[in-house]
Amino acid sequence: MDTPRPVIVYPPSPTGGRRVRVDGEILGLAYSLLDVAEFLRRAGLEGMDAGDVAESDLIEWRGGGPDVWVPPPQ
Repeated sequence: MDTPRPVIVYPPSPTGGRRVRVDGEILGLAYSLLDVAEFLRRAGLEGMDAGDVAESDLIEWRGGGPDVWVPPPQ
């Protein structure tokens, strides 16, 4: 059984960036792993850098992993 993860990074939006949700609250639109790390720091998950964000089991990546930041061509 999968355990829900407290952090969700949504698929890239058509205009760029990915929404980041922590514990049910949308924190903003991230354009890089550094942005996600900053949102997590502000949410109290200190000590995570871009490398930690890319590898963290706390994060559910939807619509592509940590290397996907632009929407697929339509």
